[in-house]
Amino acid sequence: MPTWPGGPCPQCGDDMPPNLIHCRTCRTLLNPELERDSVEVPVFIPLQEIDAMVEITPTGLFVECPKCAQELKINRKYLGQRVQCKFCAADFRLDPSNPVIDGADVYSKCPHCDQELRFAKKYIGVRVACRFCAGKLHIRPPAET
Repeated sequence: MPTWPGGPCPQCGDDMPPNLIHCRTCRTLLNPELERDSVEVPVFIPLQEIDAMVEITPTGLFVECPKCAQELKINRKYLGQRVQCKFCAADFRLDPSNPVIDGADVYSKCPHCDQELRFAKKYIGVRVACRFCAGKLHIRPPAET
C-alpha cells in the first residue's frame, strides 16, 4: 500500500506533507486504500508521575519552658522576642543563641500532603521524604539564623 505522497487534502483542499494518515485540518483519511478500522490506535500507557523535590523552610521550633519544663511550639517570627509559656505564664526571651534553643526540634508543613512535620535540626540542609506521603523535601536553613 503506497503512503500519502503529499499535496492537497481531497476533503478540505489544505496542503498536507507526505506520509500522513489523516489530514491535519479535517481529519479525513488521506490514503484511499485505508479503511477507518484498519488504522490501529495505540494503547494509552500513562507515564509515572515525576517526583518533584520541594524546598521548605522550618516554620517554627519546639522549646522547653525554662520554668516548668513543658514543651512549647513557637513560630520563628518570635525569635529574639519575649514570649510567655501557656502552661505556667512565665515569660522569657526566645534567644536564638541559647544552646537549648539551638538544639531544639523544628517544624514545618509538608507541601504535598499538608501534614505537620517535626524534625531535628540536623536535617536542615538535607533531602528527606515526608513520613506521611513520601513526598520529597529539601529542608532549607532559615534566612534569619
